[in-house]
Amino acid sequence: MSQTQMYKAQIETISREDLTQLQIERMQSTLNRVYRNVAFYRTAFDSYRVNLERLKDLDRLRELPFTTREDLRKSYPYNMFAVPLRDIVRIHSTSGTTDRPIVIGYTRSDLRNWTECAARVLTAAGITEQDVVQIALDFNLFSEGFGFHQGAEQIGASVIPASLTTSVKKQIVLMKDFKTSVLISTPSHTSNIAAEIEKLQVHPEGLHLRLGLFCGDRWTEAVRRQIEQRLRILFIDTYGLTEIMSPGIAGECSFRQGLHINEDHFIAEIIDPKTLQPVEAGQEGELVLTTITKEGFPLIRYRTGDMTSLNLQPCPCGRTLARMARVTARSDDLILFNGIGFYPSQIEKILLSIEGTSPHYQIILDRKDGIDTLSIKVEISDSIPGLDEVRVLETLRSQIYRRIKTALDLEARIVFVEPKSLHRETDSRQRVIDRRLENKG
Repeated sequence: MSQTQMYKAQIETISREDLTQLQIERMQSTLNRVYRNVAFYRTAFDSYRVNLERLKDLDRLRELPFTTREDLRKSYPYNMFAVPLRDIVRIHSTSGTTDRPIVIGYTRSDLRNWTECAARVLTAAGITEQDVVQIALDFNLFSEGFGFHQGAEQIGASVIPASLTTSVKKQIVLMKDFKTSVLISTPSHTSNIAAEIEKLQVHPEGLHLRLGLFCGDRWTEAVRRQIEQRLRILFIDTYGLTEIMSPGIAGECSFRQGLHINEDHFIAEIIDPKTLQPVEAGQEGELVLTTITKEGFPLIRYRTGDMTSLNLQPCPCGRTLARMARVTARSDDLILFNGIGFYPSQIEKILLSIEGTSPHYQIILDRKDGIDTLSIKVEISDSIPGLDEVRVLETLRSQIYRRIKTALDLEARIVFVEPKSLHRETDSRQRVIDRRLENKG
């Protein structure tokens, strides 16, 4: 069996029997902690008549209720914290100007575990202390940039916190001057960088890039091949969630036969999103995660909404931890665009708050020359005065654009259409058209 470099081999090659025992011990400790300290879980467990003394094997986890995104929103800001606020040393959150955001707290121990999990993901990808790692992700309330930054520094690599807000041209200058060997970003932003490199006639082989780690967007194999060919790099997929840990939950090794889950920190289940029952081994379903080492913000049976499958067989790299297939779909209507997740209902709330628009709209996502685009068709109210005046429409367009940018940090092209010209159905197939996963590269 060919082994690759590992960050913590004794865990990453642990036997399934020993791993199960470790998970049970940590699960029991976590369940008792949340029952004592989190009113939501105490109420939920009591309503389900959960006897924590009986939960002595992993299958018993199915007796517990699920935690949903809506549960976390209702807990705003700190009601899901399992420790006093004085023990929280870092706070992150999801976006949520139009809805309550989800607020996540980390203790010092949580940050140490997060750093280690991220370091494992980076090491599995092939990153070493010899690398210069350029991170083109958000460094703000979202957690992706920070997690990769911590993990790369833990390995001993040199880190360039370039941020997603840095211009594409500046990203390229940093790559050339600082001899970047690893780029961490979203596939869509990386496609923007590749397009600009071609425009500037910078030959990829004149750069030092060899690896790319990606998160935040769904992508096709055609997109992977295109990015690899345009930048002459190996494309590595990673998986994380702001609510759980991002990044650090899972990532591919160089064999790219699934994403290795850090199972000593997370228990993974796959359920049918309609029946909520477990699926057969190896079958696709919704990923459900339980944290078993988090102190500040532990989550029990959290429904991620991401559709995937699990493979419990050892990987050719030597790791024995379960592997998840890359996520290609959702069980709900969450849209991912340039690393940002949003729901159609959030767009609808914004439009309803603006005079001159109707609640009828259509979201169109596309990909052109490897770059993702977002357009929103908005139906004009038939009561708007001066409809034929360009100035009125441009003022309205600017208002909608700014509201969406402020609330969701999205840049969308606003396209006006005539009153009563859009479908009235609420079916997401009518409301959202996503052409990005059509094989366009």
